[in-house]
Amino acid sequence: MSGTYIVVFKKTASQDAIDNQASQVNENGGFVKNKFDSIILKGFSAEIPDTYLLTLQSNLSQDDNQIDYIEADSQVTTQ
Repeated sequence: MSGTYIVVFKKTASQDAIDNQASQVNENGGFVKNKFDSIILKGFSAEIPDTYLLTLQSNLSQDDNQIDYIEADSQVTTQ
C-alpha cells in the first residue's frame, strides 16, 4: 500500500538534502510528484509506500534529520 504525502523540510535544509530524500523515495518504490522550493515551503509531494514512510517517520526524531514534518496530502477547499 502507499499514499500521497507532503514532506516538508526545515528552513535550514540544503537543496542537496531535499534532492537526496526525493531520490530515496523513488529508489524505495515511491514517486515524487511535485517539488516545492519557496520561502514558505521546502519539500516535495510524493506517493510513498507504507514501508518507506515508516522509515522516514522513524528518522524524524534524530538530531541531524532535515525533515520538519510529513503529512498526508489532501484536498483543501474554502467552503
